Amino acid sequence: MEAGNYTEISEFLLLGLSEDPELQPFLFGVLLSMYLVTILGNLLIILAISSDSHLHTPMYFFLSNLSSIDICFTSTIIPKMLLNIQTQSKAISYIGCFIQAYFFMIFAGLDGFLLTVMAYDRYVAICHPLHYLVIMNPWLCGFLVLLCWFIIFWVSLTHILLMRQLSFCVGTEIPHFFCELTQILKVACSDTLINDIFLYVTTALLGVFPFTGILFSYSKIVSSLMRMSSAEGKYKAFSTCGSHLSVVSLYYGTSLGVYLSSAVTHSSLQNSVASVMYTIVTPMLNPFIYSLRNKDVKGALGRLLRQGAPCL
Repeated sequence: MEAGNYTEISEFLLLGLSEDPELQPFLFGVLLSMYLVTILGNLLIILAISSDSHLHTPMYFFLSNLSSIDICFTSTIIPKMLLNIQTQSKAISYIGCFIQAYFFMIFAGLDGFLLTVMAYDRYVAICHPLHYLVIMNPWLCGFLVLLCWFIIFWVSLTHILLMRQLSFCVGTEIPHFFCELTQILKVACSDTLINDIFLYVTTALLGVFPFTGILFSYSKIVSSLMRMSSAEGKYKAFSTCGSHLSVVSLYYGTSLGVYLSSAVTHSSLQNSVASVMYTIVTPMLNPFIYSLRNKDVKGALGRLLRQGAPCL
């Protein structure tokens, strides 16, 4: 089939989480509350890290970047959902849908990359503590973050450029609450073979390599801890990994849940509900995981809130 849009369309229709009119006010309230908690929680983490000189280390530099990305991640999806619920509309413009899909891919990919970089940071801190500040110098930290952005920027852009070659029928409905790449490909009216091949290859590479990097880092960490004679030293060293391991488990666990739910069932509602876990719930929980399991972050948050209290 010849590439190109043989049908000019101006918008898609997002079916959302539910079409029940009675549920819309409830969904609006829940989504708005979760969005505000996500923004506030991640913003507090960023402010606490930037305001406390004790947290100006590579570990917290990566954490502040993760919090910034989580804010952008949810902001790519939830505001449009809230607007559609409030206006009782399912429409999203053709260009708006592609922009949303583009930024969703960027921030979702960056989440996985940053978790891998943070695992490497913990590996260096525990396995090479005497050379930690030399290895994880500001130049390398900045380079790793920029490298993550560079890779995911071009991968996401290629996906969008390939999708621009597809054609879509008027009134196309996307059985999801946002413009997710695989859902867009399913409703295309033209051949998606090239898109599917590129999707499978990039998903394998961008999914397997970061996860393999995390497993490799923690295998080295566990091996190093096993050689320690002091039980207190083992606990202290591994406690710095607790928050990161919790976030990694949440991120990959929910992502795997979405993949399995889409593979096992063809129900768009179940797929959408599963997607809520990693698109909305995970970014909301990350600040709580890092603040509740990390004494340094809790201390910095306490000092930040005490400084702001007189202004209230």
